[in-house]
Amino acid sequence: MSPPSFQSLVDTYYESLFRFGQSLAGNASDAADLTQQTFFIWAKKGHALRDVAKAKSWLFTTLYREFLKQNRRSQRIDYRENDEIERTAPPTEPTWLETIDATLVVETLSNLNETFRVPLTLFYLEDSSYKEIAEILKIPLGTVMSRLSRGKQQLRHLLRDAIETRRNNIIPLPRVERQSHG
Repeated sequence: MSPPSFQSLVDTYYESLFRFGQSLAGNASDAADLTQQTFFIWAKKGHALRDVAKAKSWLFTTLYREFLKQNRRSQRIDYRENDEIERTAPPTEPTWLETIDATLVVETLSNLNETFRVPLTLFYLEDSSYKEIAEILKIPLGTVMSRLSRGKQQLRHLLRDAIETRRNNIIPLPRVERQSHG
């Protein structure tokens, strides 16, 4: 089986790698950098991959490793880009309620410890199998299942808290008495 062309890999995996990078890094700029770096590494080293069927796993693993490298370098200075404009822009589609729910889930997911966030992101957002996650993260299959289970439990707890906080932050408007003119 011949190796896939560079362009076909980009066409097939760019969006899912970018989403994975964004879930790790927390912003689009770093996600784009991670994705581009991953494809750059593929261009240099991808020919050495013996099993072409593992290209997806190789790409996700490479992106994850690049994220860890970047994270180690930037640990001295903890910074996050402020994507406030993107979050507050009025949605066009899907509906406002669906966007808020999706935003809440993604924000809450980003608050999870990386140990649980990464497997959950790979499983639910990137449709990776348990086996693929184990290969990408270089951990045993049982550990993947355990982290997914514990991560879901923590995510549920954080979502309940976030929803409760939103409810408590709603300020009721005062009732206005209408005066009759007459």
